[in-house]
Amino acid sequence: MNEIRRRTRVVHGYRRAFRMAGKGSAVLLVHGIGDSSDTWAEVMPGLAQRYRVIAPDLLGHGASDKPRADYSIGGYANGMRDLLSVLGIERVTLVGHSLGGAVAMQFAYQFPERTERLVLVGTGGVGRQVTPVLKAATLPGANLVLSALRLPTMRTQIGLAVKVMQLLDTGLGSDAPDLLRVVDALPDATSRNAFIRTLRAVVDWRGQVGTMLDRCYLTQGMPTMLIWGERDQVVPPVHAGIAHVAMPGSRLELFPEAGHFPFRSDPQRFISVLRDFIESTEPAHFSPEEWRSMLRGQSPQLRRAVAARLAATAADGPGDRTDRPGAAELKERETA
Repeated sequence: MNEIRRRTRVVHGYRRAFRMAGKGSAVLLVHGIGDSSDTWAEVMPGLAQRYRVIAPDLLGHGASDKPRADYSIGGYANGMRDLLSVLGIERVTLVGHSLGGAVAMQFAYQFPERTERLVLVGTGGVGRQVTPVLKAATLPGANLVLSALRLPTMRTQIGLAVKVMQLLDTGLGSDAPDLLRVVDALPDATSRNAFIRTLRAVVDWRGQVGTMLDRCYLTQGMPTMLIWGERDQVVPPVHAGIAHVAMPGSRLELFPEAGHFPFRSDPQRFISVLRDFIESTEPAHFSPEEWRSMLRGQSPQLRRAVAARLAATAADGPGDRTDRPGAAELKERETA
């Protein structure tokens, strides 16, 4: 990954950092909250052997500028479009992790003509549930807590707690090193402020603010794959089953021993699964007429079909992993 150097472009007056390597069809890797393009270190070189891979640092993250700016999901989707335009890339396969998955879904929704495929990895934006740690980080005083986490005495205590979780073989224990890496990537007040502004745009004390369930029918005709760690404690695997049923024709890949970062837990399988998905699917092509038709006529029918399918599969298959909370949430959406 060190050989794939960071580059920068100035867009709207702000420096946008990114890594880019390879040739061929374009694959855009979008990281999660508080993270950076470094998170893709173990998969980017392998993917770059076949594809042109672009891994940006989102605004407010990594080596990109951290202004007082728009850190909403829609704002990030616009930023990805503008960076791709500056780089001369018209169409991409989107791969989004966690917050980056929500950004990828928003990008596909706003710019279907520029989206070839959609790959969502432990994505946010499916249901309301999220780890209590992220809920707590939206509360007043979160900046002070994040600052305290970097104190030597606090890091020693956290390290002991992590070892205990790992000895107990908990899901959060498997993700702890990566979560601490995210905390370490917030070295100053500017970084922490950008992190908190981003988080508060998508999460509050009750959970995730918005979901994609009202628009997931639009993935019909869009090759879509969901990748999830079965031990994910940040965005629970229940969301994988909800999204799989709600997105017509989607493919679901579960990583049994992985938590919230399956591409780091098993990078070779991740590369293999992603390559197979890209090679075995045709890129989407939406005309304005097709998009208008879906918006006008198919939403109610598909929502009813999704609700029926989720109820029918609640006792077996993906339903075993999603349980009843998914059915209740989708039923609530359908009633609304």
